[in-house]
Amino acid sequence: SGKDSLYNESPLGPVTPTLLITAIGVVPDVRLIVSMDVKEPRDAVYIVGKTFNELGGSEYYKMRGFLGRNVPKVRKEQARKTFRALTKAVDLGLVKACHDLSEGGLATAAAEMAFAGGYGLELYLQKVPTENLRRDDFVLFSESNSRFLVEVSQKAKSEFEAVMKGIAFAEIGSVTKSPRFCVYGLRGNVVVDASLNDLLARWKHTLSREV
Repeated sequence: SGKDSLYNESPLGPVTPTLLITAIGVVPDVRLIVSMDVKEPRDAVYIVGKTFNELGGSEYYKMRGFLGRNVPKVRKEQARKTFRALTKAVDLGLVKACHDLSEGGLATAAAEMAFAGGYGLELYLQKVPTENLRRDDFVLFSESNSRFLVEVSQKAKSEFEAVMKGIAFAEIGSVTKSPRFCVYGLRGNVVVDASLNDLLARWKHTLSREV
């Protein structure tokens, strides 16, 4: 895999030798594995975990030419509770699709789920659990840890919400039959309205070629 080497080059040149850790786990029942592709129109889309002003070192800041200082923090106690609750929801068969929020934040994770499933998404940033965030782009591209996007059927919503009690989460939108990616901002205005085909074409190219 190369993860045991000290090569670690970046586009800017060699970097300091860094310890890289690989973790593996056992899945007792392969039938419980959840993929990231959205499955069915009208299903609910939830975000699990709170979004903070943590764009330092993010893909968005990199694209804008910034480095930033507010790097994502690991809130280990909350992370443990989040992982356990979400794992329980998966084991109960309540989760139809799931994707972590990492590089590129909410915007990238949502787009990748839509690309994989071939269905559109309609999302509302007003509903995202945040702390001290007043900008649409910060909510879309923050890279705070321990966050997930989850697809849940309408009939499983109540049980899913009961399992997630005590965890920061919210229903923020839905899967749509129309192959469009639509996001409403913190003030209710449309901030993204694009076809999946257009977004997919851009996603397949590097950021530097698109901006």
